[in-house]
Order: sequence, then C-alpha cells, then structure tokens
Amino acid sequence: MTEPISGLPAAPASLLAADGQPLFGRYAGQVGGIDWSRLAAPFARGRLWRRFHHKRWHYVALCTEEVFCAVAIVDLGWISTAFAYAFDRKDGDMLANFSEDGLPLVSATLADHAGGSSRFTTRACDIRLDADGAGGYQLALRCDYLEVDAGFGPSPSPLLLASGPVANGSVHATQKSSAMPLRGEVRTWRDEFKLDGGVASFDYSNGLLARNTAWRWASAHNMELGFNLQAGYFGDRENALWLDGDLIALGPAHFLYDKKDALSPWHIFTEDDMLDLYFTPEGARRDHRKMLLAASRYLQPVGTFSGWVRAAPDQPKRMVSQLMGVTEDHSSRW
Repeated sequence: MTEPISGLPAAPASLLAADGQPLFGRYAGQVGGIDWSRLAAPFARGRLWRRFHHKRWHYVALCTEEVFCAVAIVDLGWISTAFAYAFDRKDGDMLANFSEDGLPLVSATLADHAGGSSRFTTRACDIRLDADGAGGYQLALRCDYLEVDAGFGPSPSPLLLASGPVANGSVHATQKSSAMPLRGEVRTWRDEFKLDGGVASFDYSNGLLARNTAWRWASAHNMELGFNLQAGYFGDRENALWLDGDLIALGPAHFLYDKKDALSPWHIFTEDDMLDLYFTPEGARRDHRKMLLAASRYLQPVGTFSGWVRAAPDQPKRMVSQLMGVTEDHSSRW
C-alpha cells in the first residue's frame, strides 16, 4: 500500500514551544493535547478571559448514498450544546434534527485534541465519541427520534492541522480529516440506514476566539478526494485539498450565494486556481438564536458539489461530480 504523502511539514507534538510561543502554520498529522494556559505574551490571557473565550467543538459527518448524518458537541466556556441530524438523500427529508444546551464541565466533556474522546449527556440525550488510540473512532448517540452506532477510521490520508492568531481573540487550532471508512447504523423514527461502505469525516477545533466570530465553510469527501474550505475569522489557514492520498494547501476561498435563499446554488473557488465548485443544496439545518448576552445565526445546507480541483495551477483538472457534503454560514456573539 502506498503511504500517504503531503507537501506540509509534519505536525509537532505540541502547538506551544518551550517559551510559550505558539507554532503557527499548516501541518500534516496529529498534534498532542492543546493547552492554551501556557501561552506567553503577546497571546497570553488571564484565566477568567480564557474561560469565556475558550471555544471547542467536535463535529462528525457520516455519509452514504442514502443518508447524511452530522453530530456535534460544543463547549463555549460558559455553556455547552450539542446537535445531531439525519437527512434522507433520496427523499430530501430531514428525518431528525435534535439540539440541546447543557452546562459546561457537567453536560459536555471535550477532548483536548482530535485523538481524544468527547461526550455530551443530559436527560434527553447521550452522545459518546471515543477514540481508540489508533486513529479510529466509535460514535454512540441516543437522542429523541435518532440513534447512531458507528465506527470509522483510521484515515488513509493525513490529518490537517492548522493554527494561527485570531483578531480580537488570541489563537486557534483545528484538525480536519478527509474520508475515513465507515460502518454501523443510523436509526430514525421512520427508517434504519446501514452505514457500511460509506465515509466519515471530522472537524476538531480548539481556540481562544473573539466575542464576535463569523465564518463560511465547505466540506466534502470521498475516498479519492476531499476538501475543507473556510473564509472568515481564520482566513485561509485551514483550506486544504486531499487528492489521491496527498494533502495539499489551498489559498483563500470565496463563497458566492444568495443569503436570502438558503437553498440557492453556491459558487466556491480559491484564488490559487486549484478549486472551482458549484454546490447544489438539497436541504438545510438552521438554528437562529438571540439571547440577552449572546446570539447565533447558523445555516448548514446539505447537498452536492460539482466542478473541478487540481493539485497545482499547472496540473490537469480533476472533475468533481455530485460529491456529497455541506456548506455553512455561521455568525456568533458568544
């Protein structure tokens, strides 16, 4: 079997140097535990500030020809939350759409790196994402109208690690996977779906973010190619293409779509002339909240990408047709 390659440097064991300075950049591979409490100036912040600005989330996408399912556990420092949904690809129906808030340190336990385990437990919901230490994961979910038992991984392609500064915040790091082999089952109030033969991917993020944070995101994967794109608070630092096992850094991404029509087509391209895609939504998860001290506008359309990608500006284009994935438009005051 050919070993996966990457033009990116190998991930360091820690994102902090011995002097407390963060190691910013894009890397390939798994980093160890992330502990921002040891940050040195000018990125250091007091304990109380870190408490309210430390944001972490663990997001998993499960995809087959029949169903798309997404699960997320989020710790916002002063509150925790989780959501899960199952989308029937053949009928275009949202079969389950669950979300619940909980108490930090009580309801949610977030891993300190992508190779760890995360949990969210309340009276109405129990979500357990456990890593096996060898690059594989087990996901068990029990919520209203939705149950998931899934295993996935290890990834045949390198993980992306990205870290960098955040305006009006401090620092942020994220790990993204491309497609991982999937097995298991999703059960809804109406149908049961076998996951065997599908693909899974994850997003683990951990940072000290600004009070007002916004981004647009796109992600889709199969075993031959995949991509992760973001425009917003983190710039182009996490933009990457996985192509035949190789992990390739991409430039800034642009997201063009009609914000007044969530299910209108999106046009997404990168400035380096290495990706140009059109996204056709088939459904969407929305969650808009306005509280006394916080607010959130969240839109995650589910659909397919078509267009082309390539490994370098002078390389042949690889056509992309009906690749299942998601886009996202998210703004938060948190």
